[in-house]
Amino acid sequence: MSRNPFLDPTLQEILQVIKPTRADRDTRITVIDQLRDVLQSVECLRGATVQPFGSFVSNLFTRWGDLDISVDLFSGSSILFTGKKQKQTLLGHLLRALRASGLWYKLQFVIHARVPILKVVSGHQRISCDISIDNLDGLLKSRFLFWISEIDGRFRDLVLLVKEWAKAHNINDSKTGTFNSYSLSLLVIFHFQTCVPAILPPLRVIYPKSAVDDLTGVRKTAEESIAQVTAANIARFKSERAKSVNRSSLSELLVSFFAKFSDINVKAQEFGVCPFTGRWETISSNTTWLPKTYSLFVEDPFEQPVNAARSVSRRNLDRIAQVFQITSRRLVSECNRNSIIGILTGQHIQESLYRTISLPSQHHANGMHNVRNLHGQARPQNQQMQQNWSQSYNTPNPPHWPPLTQSRPQQNWTQNNPRNLQGQPPVQGQTWPVITQTQTQQKSPYKSGNQPLKNTSAGSSQNQGHIGKPSGHMNGVNSARPAYTNGVNSARPPSKIPSQGGQIWRPRHEQ
Repeated sequence: MSRNPFLDPTLQEILQVIKPTRADRDTRITVIDQLRDVLQSVECLRGATVQPFGSFVSNLFTRWGDLDISVDLFSGSSILFTGKKQKQTLLGHLLRALRASGLWYKLQFVIHARVPILKVVSGHQRISCDISIDNLDGLLKSRFLFWISEIDGRFRDLVLLVKEWAKAHNINDSKTGTFNSYSLSLLVIFHFQTCVPAILPPLRVIYPKSAVDDLTGVRKTAEESIAQVTAANIARFKSERAKSVNRSSLSELLVSFFAKFSDINVKAQEFGVCPFTGRWETISSNTTWLPKTYSLFVEDPFEQPVNAARSVSRRNLDRIAQVFQITSRRLVSECNRNSIIGILTGQHIQESLYRTISLPSQHHANGMHNVRNLHGQARPQNQQMQQNWSQSYNTPNPPHWPPLTQSRPQQNWTQNNPRNLQGQPPVQGQTWPVITQTQTQQKSPYKSGNQPLKNTSAGSSQNQGHIGKPSGHMNGVNSARPAYTNGVNSARPPSKIPSQGGQIWRPRHEQ
C-alpha cells in the first residue's frame, strides 16, 4: 500500500483549525465563572462548587466543543450518594435562576436521562453546556483520559480527528443512536493498544480495577490515592516502552484505525471491545456482559462492566461500519488535499481550509469524480497557512496563486484596472487579458446607465484558457467589466474574497 504524500500535511492543517487556542480556553473559564455567580443566587445550592469535566478537562475538546459541568454538593468532604430525585429538584431550581438572569439561552431540562442534565447555551460566545449534579464519575474518567493523552501526543491528535470525522458523517450523537464522544475516545485507546508494537498498555496496567469503585470515603483522599497509583504505573510503562517504540505517523495510525473497525458490525455479534484488557473479548464467555442486550459493546474501563456504546442501535451500526469502510478505502487511494478534507471534516472546517480555483488543467485524476472534493488547489487563509503549504509540497507558492503582497490598491482602482478601457497599464507583476478594439467599442450603447454588456462566450479573447469558469472570472478573480453611467466609471473596487460567514477565517495557533 503506497503512502499518500498529501495525507500527513493535510491532517496537520485540519488540526491547526480544530485545536483550541488560549482564547477558547479563557472563554470557557469565563462561562464557568458566570455559572458560579448564578449558583450563589440559589439558596439550596449555596456552598456547592462548579467543576468542569469531560473533554475540557481531558484536553480533547475542539474549538467548537461543548462544556460539561458538575455542580458538586460535597466538595472536599465525604462522598455521599445523591439520589436521582434530589438531582432533578436541584436542577429545577438552577433552571429557574438561569432563566431569571437573562444571560443563558436554549434552556432544556433532560429530566429522565440516566444522569439528569440541564442543557443551556451561554450568552458569552454561545458555548453549549451540559450541567449535572455530583458527577464525580465523569470527572474521574476525564482525568484518566488526560493522563493517557500525556503518554503519547498522537493520542490527542487522533481523537480530535476521529471526533471531527464522526460529526461530519453524523455518527457522533448518542441521541440518534450512534457514538458518544467518550466511546470514540475508548476506540482510539483500543486501537493504540492493539497496534504492533503497542502504543498504550491494557488499562489494567495503569489502574488494576474499576476506578469508580474506589471513589469512597473522603473525596480528597480517594482522588489523591487513585492519582498516585496511576502516575506510578504510567511512569513504569514509559520506562519499559522505551525498548520497543511504535514510530507510525499520524496518517498511518488514522488509516489503520478506519481499517481496524471497518467490519465492526460483524465482530460486534461475537466480540466486545475491552480497553481494560486491551483485546477483543468474547461476549459469551464474559459473565459480566451477559445477557447481551446491545448491538455494540465497548466496556468502560473505569466503570466496569458499563457499556460506553450502549446508545448505538443495530441499524446505525451497519451504517457506521459502512462509513468506516468508505473512509478507509478513500484514504488509501490517490486522493488530493481537498478530497482528504472533504472525507474527514464537516462543512464549517472545509470553508476554513479551502477556496477553490476551478482550473481544468489542475484537476486531479481522482478528484474530478469525487462529489465531496472541491477541484483544484485552495488558497490558504493567512500567511502562516501558506508557509505550511510551501513546506508540505516543496514549492514557494502553489501555481496560479498571486502573491499576497500584490493585491490591487483600492484607492487607485480606476487607474490600475486593466479592464477600465482607458488604455491604462495593468498593475506591475500581473498579467491580464488583452482588450481588443472590438471589445472597447461594445460599451457605447450603454452610456445612458443601462446594464453593462455581459461577458462574451468562452471562445472569445476574454475567456480563452478559462473554459468552464463562471462568467467574468479568471483565475479566481472577478474581472467583469465595471458599470458606466454617463461615461463615468461608477464601479466600486473589489473587496477581499469573503468566506461563507462574511469574514475570512484566520485560525489562531495554540499558545
